[in-house]
Amino acid sequence: MPMKGGSPLTRRSVLRSGAALGAAAGFGGVSLFHAGRGFAADLPDPAKVLADINVGKYVKADYRKQYGLADDEALWDPKKDWIRTVDWEAVRGEFAGKTVKFAIGAADAESAQDGLKPFEQLSGMTVELVPIPDDSLYDKVVAEFISGNASFDALQFFSPWLGDFAAQGFLAKLDEYADKWKLPLDDFYDTYKLNYGYWCGQGLYGIPFDCDIQMLHFRPKYFKEVTGGSIDTKNTIKTYDDLLKFSGELNKVDKGVAGVGFMAARGFWSTYTWEHVAAQYGVDLFDDKWEPVFNGDAGVKALEMIIALQKNGPTGVAGWGWAENRAAWLGGQLASNISWQDSGTQATRPDQSKISDDVLTIYEPRVPGGRFAPPNIAGSTSVVTASSKNAEGAFLMLAFLTTASIMAMNEANANGVAPGYRSVLNNASLRKVSQPAAIWADELDYAWCAPRLPGMFEMEQALGNEINKAIVGQSSPKEALDAGAKAWKDIMDKNGFYGGKPPVDFAKVAEGTWIGKGKTPPV
Repeated sequence: MPMKGGSPLTRRSVLRSGAALGAAAGFGGVSLFHAGRGFAADLPDPAKVLADINVGKYVKADYRKQYGLADDEALWDPKKDWIRTVDWEAVRGEFAGKTVKFAIGAADAESAQDGLKPFEQLSGMTVELVPIPDDSLYDKVVAEFISGNASFDALQFFSPWLGDFAAQGFLAKLDEYADKWKLPLDDFYDTYKLNYGYWCGQGLYGIPFDCDIQMLHFRPKYFKEVTGGSIDTKNTIKTYDDLLKFSGELNKVDKGVAGVGFMAARGFWSTYTWEHVAAQYGVDLFDDKWEPVFNGDAGVKALEMIIALQKNGPTGVAGWGWAENRAAWLGGQLASNISWQDSGTQATRPDQSKISDDVLTIYEPRVPGGRFAPPNIAGSTSVVTASSKNAEGAFLMLAFLTTASIMAMNEANANGVAPGYRSVLNNASLRKVSQPAAIWADELDYAWCAPRLPGMFEMEQALGNEINKAIVGQSSPKEALDAGAKAWKDIMDKNGFYGGKPPVDFAKVAEGTWIGKGKTPPV
């Protein structure tokens, strides 16, 4: 998720995926920008529209050839694919001629319009895009919400903001619409459903959109050069101590290739890498009174491990965000990499990567006495505003954009828009095109996630600034985490977590913070 003007933007935008769908499928023959004039009777046959949402017309030709994909290959389960199970005639009967206003980053407005044409054809609704400058998305959205008259019905955004918006009553509850239109919520992995969809036990406020997990990726060629053997995804690098050892050896194998890469820049980048490692050490962010407790032994040891790994990393890694990490990994400058799952997919595509024949994603390393807690960090969700004049229509549009088939084809296109559906990640054909999918699917049933609290993104920014100080040697790990805990306490106090009834009930979010509790891990 690259930064523009200090605000996080999803690195895998709905609008890029939408543009690919519209351009590749050729949905330009029937303009529905004025669907209200003809209403449902003048709309095309839904079956014909749906038939064109397929691998042959959406997935890039090079990737179809690379993996031998048939044009009608099913990378998803049609019984779980919402756009193929919903009654489009019923949708048209209620909503044809209505408008949905969809807020998006301004740079993607034009391409998004093309990508939404099949939805307009299926529903009879018109989607009117509300462009917002990319570098001021959060501030602009908040200002519109506070005004009480937001100029949009729907919005897709960085999931750590969910608490900021839901706690203030800015978002519409979607439970009624999900029940009515039979949204397959049971198909989402629990970590996404509980952290990107349901909010703090108060109902469904979002439909998970970009469903991330962080993973560990390796270059098998370099590993074999230094060890003489191959990598077993479960047993070769069992612990973070193993990763430290092997990354040290890999750091010597080839000039210009570092042993390990990760993201350690100031702000949330450092926090996310620390959370990734600290989750395995058993860190809890809060106790049941909402007191920050991450500055104990587990948190300190995790930060010490990151500092140790830095010695086997590239020069300047302490300033790396996602863009720098991705460029180095796909450019062949790293022998291993801690990053999102899409680093394991995009690395296999010759048009994106210099290492397309040399990549393997492995199971999350453990910590003796710790836990198996693969990190679900960041991602994005899609919501309907409480002030929407067409809330149900907006919900239907978001259900279309997040449906299993479109998400599966996003993964096949390696565009980074990650599916969160069991039926997709466990599909044999999908796994042909997604190198990390099998392990990714296994790990999601044990995932760790920070709760979506009011102020959570601000807190992760503040903590990351302190963590980065330790990484660059300006403070000790303990000093950094103590300072971060104090910053969190101040922000949470400001947001009403102490001295009365907190805005979020701890017991209502505890389940979503570590899905693996009480389960026997796969490794």
